[in-house]
Order: sequence, then structure tokens, then C-alpha cells
Amino acid sequence: MSDYHNPDLDDLRDIRSLLAVVARLRDPEHGCPWDLEQTFRTILPFTLEEAYEVAEAIENDDMVELCEELGDLLFQVAIYARMAEEQDSFDFGDVVSSISGKMIRRHPHVFGNAEVASEEEVRENWEAMKAAEREAKGKRLRTSVLEGVAQALPALVRAEKLQKRAARVGFDWDEIQGVVDKVREELAECEETLAAHADPLDRVHEVGDLLFSCVNLARHMGVDAEQALRAANHRFERRFQRVEVILGAAGKSPAPEHRDEMERLWETVKKEARWRA
Repeated sequence: MSDYHNPDLDDLRDIRSLLAVVARLRDPEHGCPWDLEQTFRTILPFTLEEAYEVAEAIENDDMVELCEELGDLLFQVAIYARMAEEQDSFDFGDVVSSISGKMIRRHPHVFGNAEVASEEEVRENWEAMKAAEREAKGKRLRTSVLEGVAQALPALVRAEKLQKRAARVGFDWDEIQGVVDKVREELAECEETLAAHADPLDRVHEVGDLLFSCVNLARHMGVDAEQALRAANHRFERRFQRVEVILGAAGKSPAPEHRDEMERLWETVKKEARWRA
């Protein structure tokens, strides 16, 4: 295991300073008890959280917050690499070497003499190189075009990736109207399960099919479904909080007995938002 120098407060822009900080946190004698207890699995939830906080900073166009959140995400990489180094698996340098080499290999039109005619050709070459790399590593060749789409992805993201994989081999709608009709069909099937004695599992399946179709519609409209839903969540949050403020000014709070008033205020707030836009 390599020895990292102690953090130099006058040189914190150097990546070696971060690695030194992480090494000290994981030092068996002088480190932090919490950091020493962490494993790859216990750190994982924090990594996912940090990635979403990066996304939120980008959506808010907050460059100051983005800088901080990227730092938090980089720390995750550094501590994973340190834990791997402690068990003689790999170190931070190996991580950097791996991704640098991969990007160079997969961009021969940038770092080599290859020529590409379109973005689509770049994507096709990328997938071909990924398959070649898997074969070179002795990994089993994929038996399905859908293999390799991570199960841990958010459901909307994974749905879009699965659809894109299927679309590559021609399993897709030729016209967006077909997708629109499919959404209507799935909505109608959801309505059918509203019957009093409908199987609850049928409702789960039909709602799932409707959501999957909505992702397909978003894809054909050139919209990222995950980002669209996140934006809708933000709009709902802002508008409802505005309703709460107006109610509070009248000495009231959200409650079932104020439902009609809340709906009226909701429409007012929506009009305010459109006017400001």
C-alpha cells in the first residue's frame, strides 16, 4: 500500500491532498472511528444520495452548490479506492488509469485516425467496442440485447434504457402516434381495474404498463422521463408550499376541511407561475 503524504493546507487543489485526507480518515490508529467502520456496501447509499444531489444542483443552475456536490461525489470515489487499496485490490491511480484508457480506446475518432459520420455511428462504435472488451476479458458474451442494464437504476431511467436497447434492433414504434395510442390503451386498462373486486396485483401490473408507456412517449418526444418527473416534483413542491403560505397568511393550515380553498389557491398559483414565466 502506498504512503500518502499528510494533507497540505496550502495545496488543497492537488488530488493528492484529498487522497491524504482519506488515508488519514482510514488510518487504523489515528483515523475516524466512523470512517474506519465503513465498507463498500455501507458507503453505497451515500454515493447514490450524492449523485442525486449533483443532479439537483444542476437542475437549479447552482454552480456554487454543484462545485461542492461534485467534491462530495469525488470523495466517494476516493474512499472506495482507499478501501480497495487496503485489501490490495486496486488504488486510486488504477481507477484514473482505467477510465482514461477506456475513454481513449472508445474515442478513436478523437485520439486516433478513425472517422465517424454521425452521433449515431459514435454510439454504435461505442457498443461494439464494449462488446469486444468484454470478450477480451473472457466475459460471457451477452445473449440478449437487454443484458447489462443495471438493475439498481431508477425505474424510469432503466425503462428508457431498455426501450433504447430494443429500439436498436428495430423493436420500436415507427410513428409517435402509435405510442400515444398505446398510452391511451394502457390508461383504459387501468380504469378497468378500478372495479370493486379487481385483483390488486392486476392494478400494479396495469399501472406499471402505463408508466412504461409514458416513458416510451417521453423518449419519442425527445424528453428525459426521469428529469421530466423530477421537474414536475419540484413544480408541485413549490406550488403547494405557496398554497401553504397563502393559507397561513389567513390563519389557516392545509386540512381536509379546506380542500375547496386549497384547490382554488392551487389554480391561482399555477396562473401566477405561468405569468412569471
